[in-house]
Parts: sequence; structure tokens; C-alpha cells
Amino acid sequence: MGAGLVLEAGVLACAEWQASRRPSMRIRSDVTQPLPISEEVARRLLARRPGQLRITLGHELPIGQGFGMSAAGALATALAIASATGDSRRNAIEVAHLADLYGRGGLGGVSAILAGGMEIRERPGIPPWGLVRHYLASGTAFVIVAGDAMPSPGLLRDARFLGRVQRAAEPGLGRLRRRPSLSNFLLEAERFTDALRLGPPPVLRRAHELRSEDTRVAQAMFGRSLFAMARTRRARTALVSTLTRLGFRAAEVPLARRGARVLPGPPHRLVSLAPASRD
Repeated sequence: MGAGLVLEAGVLACAEWQASRRPSMRIRSDVTQPLPISEEVARRLLARRPGQLRITLGHELPIGQGFGMSAAGALATALAIASATGDSRRNAIEVAHLADLYGRGGLGGVSAILAGGMEIRERPGIPPWGLVRHYLASGTAFVIVAGDAMPSPGLLRDARFLGRVQRAAEPGLGRLRRRPSLSNFLLEAERFTDALRLGPPPVLRRAHELRSEDTRVAQAMFGRSLFAMARTRRARTALVSTLTRLGFRAAEVPLARRGARVLPGPPHRLVSLAPASRD
């Protein structure tokens, strides 16, 4: 359960598949670190239809910085393979969700990016078991890398840590459910950041330094990174100036109008895009 923004940047997956009695699988990526969750998705879907599978993954945001890239990679991989092999979208989503869940990449990331805008996950799981409400939201968010990656598997295995998260999140989620809006989400994200205090002190200090009356800044969960949205042009200019002075790596990313989808491509070469989420 939780809430977040769906970003237009995410993971692009290209799948090439040919039926064969001699199954094989090769995954290529633009990152050097292992991608065990996307690999697990490919193995599970390939087991249903033996053949020769080639997957190419392109990541548009950093991994391990709280941008939901494991969920985006899992879902992009699953949708590309399903489209290439004739498998169903429903099965692809289920496989991606379970791989991300049991691989400890995230808990609700796949369900969050099935549509765009602002999302609130009110009941755990992917629909129809889970309940996710999406609300139209427009604008751009700055994603700001303020430190090294923070791998999520260890955190998601820690029951005491998850208890801290629940206690910090419940009041804000209740308020947001009653009054769902982008401005209220950003306010509750700041409150959650300050209540949980997950980031190292320098990251939290930078979050406060970047905030203003017209700029909301919160920590990306779970990463040593921040996300920010400026309400006015003047606030955006001031935010860019401060980020430049601090020397942070940052990108301005539109909020997504749509969720994960298959893109048109040449025959036998299916491409899918799964957006990232920020919650």
C-alpha cells in the first residue's frame, strides 16, 4: 500500500523470440549490475513456451535510488515477452508482480505503473485482488541523485523497519485518501520523509534546503535521492539554480499520462515501455 507519481521515464524492453526445441535466453542491458528480477521474469515466461529469446533493456533512470526501476524492468520485460510469444497481458503482469515481490525489489511497484498520473494503492496486490486508484496529474518532477544507491532487498526483509514505515505512512495515507490531489500528495510526501528520516543527514538537509513555499521536496523511497515539484515558474528557476550550485545530478521528467504499454516495432521484435514511479 502507498501512493506515488508515475513518471514518463522508465525501462524500455525489446524482445526477439523464435520457437525452438533448444531453448535459450540472453539478456543484454545498458547497466553493469545484475538484473535478477528481470531475469526471473524471462525464465518464468520462457518456461511456458520453449524457444530462443533475446531481451535488450534500456534504463532511463538510476537503479537503487527509489525510482521503482526493478518493477519497471520486470513489467517491461514481461510485456515485451508476452507480446512476442502470444502470452496474455494478464499473465505478464502477474509474473512481473510476483518476481518483484519475492525478489524484494519492491512491494507494490508493478501495480502502481499499470496506469499514469498520481496513484494510491489502497489494497495490496495487482488488480483485481489489489485496489489502485489513479488520478490525472500533469507537470514535471525533478529527480535528484544525492548519494549512492540504496538496495531495497535488505530493507524489505527487516520487519522492524517495515513497522517504522507503516507508522510514518498511515496518517498521511489516510488524509490523502480523503482528499486525493497532487498538491496534497506532495505535502504528505514531505511529511513522510521527515517522519521516517531514512536518508542520511546530508540528504535530509538538502531536502530542506531545496524546499520553499512553492517547491515541494521529498526523499525517493528507498534511495539516497530526492524528487521535487515547483508550483510556479519563478520557483522552478530558483530550484534549478540551487541544484546547479550544489552540483547534484538531476533530471526533469514529465508525469506519465499512461502506464506500461507495448510500443509498435518491426515484426518479431516487440518493444514495451514500463514507466518508473516515485513514492
